[in-house]
Amino acid sequence: MAAQSPNTGVLIRPAKVEDAPAIYALLATFSTEGKLLPRPVADIQARIANFLVAEMDGSIAACGALRDFGNNLNEIRSLAVRRDLAGQGIGSHLVKALLEKALERTGGGHGHVFALTYRVAFFQRLGFRIVDKYTFPPKIWSDCSVCPKKDHCDETAVVIDIPVPDEPVKEV
Repeated sequence: MAAQSPNTGVLIRPAKVEDAPAIYALLATFSTEGKLLPRPVADIQARIANFLVAEMDGSIAACGALRDFGNNLNEIRSLAVRRDLAGQGIGSHLVKALLEKALERTGGGHGHVFALTYRVAFFQRLGFRIVDKYTFPPKIWSDCSVCPKKDHCDETAVVIDIPVPDEPVKEV
C-alpha cells in the first residue's frame, strides 16, 4: 500500500524498520511538549507494521500508526506532521490512508476507528465525531493507565465508523 498524496508530492507508504529513528525524532518533537506520548525507538521498531509514513523528497514528513484492539476497533495514534509542513493536507491524507488500512483489517466489514486528540476540528473535518473517552475501555487500561495525565486527561476522544460513507470533507 503506497499512494501518492494528491497535490502534495508526498508518498504515503508502510513504514520500514529503518524509518524508526526518523519516526522517533518526529514524535519526540511533540512528546516533549506533552502533545503525544513518548515512544522509544525499540517500541516503534517492534510495532513498525502499525505505522504509515508520508515521505517527501526522501525524508519522513509525517507518520501515524493504527493500533488494532480487536472486534474491528482501531485507534489512530502517534500522528505527527513536521511543523514546517503543517497545513498542507499531509495529515489528512495520512489519516485517510490509516482508515483504508483499518477497513482492510475488517475484511471489508464494519468497524470503528478512534483517536484521543487535541486537534478535534482536524478530525471532525474528516468525519469523526466526539464521544466520551470512556467508551473505549481497552484504550484506558493500556496507554492511559500509564500516562502522566491519567487523572487529568485533557484530550478529546473522536470516532468514525468504517467503511466511511462517500461524503465530502466537512468544514468546521
